[in-house]
Amino acid sequence: MRIGQGYDAHKLIPGKGMMLGGIFIDSEFSIEAHSDGDVIIHALIDSLLGAAALGDIGTHFPSDDVKYENISSSKLLAEVIDLLNSLNYEIVNIDVTLVAEKPKIIDHIKAIKKHLCLLLNVKITDINIKATTTDGLGFEGSKAGISCHSVSLIRKVESKSNKLKNK
Repeated sequence: MRIGQGYDAHKLIPGKGMMLGGIFIDSEFSIEAHSDGDVIIHALIDSLLGAAALGDIGTHFPSDDVKYENISSSKLLAEVIDLLNSLNYEIVNIDVTLVAEKPKIIDHIKAIKKHLCLLLNVKITDINIKATTTDGLGFEGSKAGISCHSVSLIRKVESKSNKLKNK
């Protein structure tokens, strides 16, 4: 078993909404970012890469590379999952904490979990998504930014070809 921790933060700007966990959420704010700025998926990517000792999101998807400009973070996550699968890793569980005053995601958690389950090929019970505020403290509390923490547990599995050889 291997554990990884991820963190991401982005500046909030006036807007009409943002991507969080692969779901568009209406809000009076948008996220300023090179990609779609999905802090939940960015933190999740970092925790998965960290668990497999494969660096971080910036190493794999540099923010100065034009091919990642405005890209869907769900596409980036799919690439990371393909990489983990090629190395025979499977996800055991994921725990995510969004830190933001706005938007409130309580009504969107089910949709976020469902979207992530499809991308990650895990059961809905293997993902926990929660949110908290800072009661007005810091950049999240002043609504200048939004951040997210993620922890992922993965394990190496015997490849299908090795299983066949051992039978």
